[in-house]
Amino acid sequence: MPRIAGINIPDNKQIEIALTYVYGIGRTLSRKILAETGIDPQAKASKLDAAEINKLKEAIEKNYKIEGDLRRERMMAIKRLKDIGTWRGLRHTKGLPVRGQRTKTNTRTVRGNVRKTVGSGRKPATSPT
Repeated sequence: MPRIAGINIPDNKQIEIALTYVYGIGRTLSRKILAETGIDPQAKASKLDAAEINKLKEAIEKNYKIEGDLRRERMMAIKRLKDIGTWRGLRHTKGLPVRGQRTKTNTRTVRGNVRKTVGSGRKPATSPT
């Protein structure tokens, strides 16, 4: 199982897909990295030899911000917004949509899937005591 940037890459997947397991690398960036290094995108991750894996590691670590660095940068950007008291920072603090979406409906995922409406149908009959 190849290991890139501290992440175990799955063996049974094509290397183009397997690289997306690293935080900060999507399909487009994966294709770009493979084109730079000259590795076949359809090759299985288990079929790569050590030289190709080292070439991938070097290209990724040298040119791109991934995993911990990227997570830290995003957290610092959000923390900065909160500290200076911007509207976006307040929305992050309250756990509400940040980019102008409506909140009367359609924010269940941001609010934690809270369902405040009562389901349709009749109430069950009360049992005699």
